[in-house]
Amino acid sequence: MPHPTAENALSLTLVGTPDFGSEVLKALYRITGRSTVELRKAILAGEPIYTAELFDNEHINVVPRLEKTVTYLETLGVPFVVHERADGEREEITLEVMRRIIGA
Repeated sequence: MPHPTAENALSLTLVGTPDFGSEVLKALYRITGRSTVELRKAILAGEPIYTAELFDNEHINVVPRLEKTVTYLETLGVPFVVHERADGEREEITLEVMRRIIGA
């Protein structure tokens, strides 16, 4: 599982605190690998539901999960924000910027 305080990472955080049913949580579990309990806690706390650490050995595994999570949330019409953490600084970025970063 990617480390949430990685120096170079992209993360997805939901806007608001949607109360997802078990089917949505199970689907997010299958995509992200995070348990439904972890997902519920992250949603309620306004924390990222998924963090993809970049430029390490897991990069090849976490980037597809990030993309699949984005696609799933878009399909549901659930608003979310993307943050980039680089060199200890965290800032909100657009999906277009996220896709350029992971495509590089």
